[in-house]
Amino acid sequence: MTDETRPGATEAPVTEGTAAPAPDDRAVARAQAQEVALAQRVERAERAEQGATEHLLEIEEVQTYYGNIAALKGVSLHVRRGEIVSLIGSNGAGKSTTLRTISGLLRPRHGRVRFDGHDIVGMPAHEIVGLGICQSPEGRGVFGRMSVYENLTLGAFTRHKENLEPDYQRVFELFPRLAERRTQKAGTLSGGEQQMLAMGRALMSRPQLLLLDEPSMGLSPILTEQIFAIISEINSQGTTILLVEQNAQMALNIAHRGYVLQTGRIILADTAANLAANEQVRQAYLGEI
Repeated sequence: MTDETRPGATEAPVTEGTAAPAPDDRAVARAQAQEVALAQRVERAERAEQGATEHLLEIEEVQTYYGNIAALKGVSLHVRRGEIVSLIGSNGAGKSTTLRTISGLLRPRHGRVRFDGHDIVGMPAHEIVGLGICQSPEGRGVFGRMSVYENLTLGAFTRHKENLEPDYQRVFELFPRLAERRTQKAGTLSGGEQQMLAMGRALMSRPQLLLLDEPSMGLSPILTEQIFAIISEINSQGTTILLVEQNAQMALNIAHRGYVLQTGRIILADTAANLAANEQVRQAYLGEI
């Protein structure tokens, strides 16, 4: 019995020289993004098996100055792998200074900053990004004359010659609005869209630790809720987050732990739930009297 007459042989023969249909580009990019996420989970598991430190970030007695003015006066805190840790406090408390010190934009006069077992004090900022720390700055800091796509590409400047398509796909899935505006100049985006772009640009470096500085600043309540939902999703995908935020209620709602910073000093440290229930925090930062 020939193939042509065998029961069930209903598929049309493939003509020699006829190319198979190409897979959908988006499906390929999605599959690549899943492979990247799997590789990152495997890498984290291997580090844990090798006895990697529980604390991804450790800050010990850090003192940072602007000229002769002390902005941080002996700050100590830590961030464990997989956590969202919130740093709350009033204007001028030293929250942004803490992030800038971690990022290498400011050098402390005293104290230690350790990331994944490495002492990073004095290390250039771009090398710190290469180690796995990236910051989405206060005020967004997008490049207004460049497109959304170009801004995202700049976020991956330390990853030379790597395939970035899975990373673009991840950002566009987290922020569909950016996918719709990928060719639009960043300076013409709304405030909420620019915040999405700043966060997406930071994610393009594939950070182990993402530093977020006031992500809800200037946003409407609806957009603020969307941004915080996305922050939770980013964390669920395996990225550790240190969050600086004046909206203490929203920050503590999504955080695992938190610190309260006041005039350059940590005055409280606890689980997010306990801080949200603390009478002092509720009166000073949650708007309750």
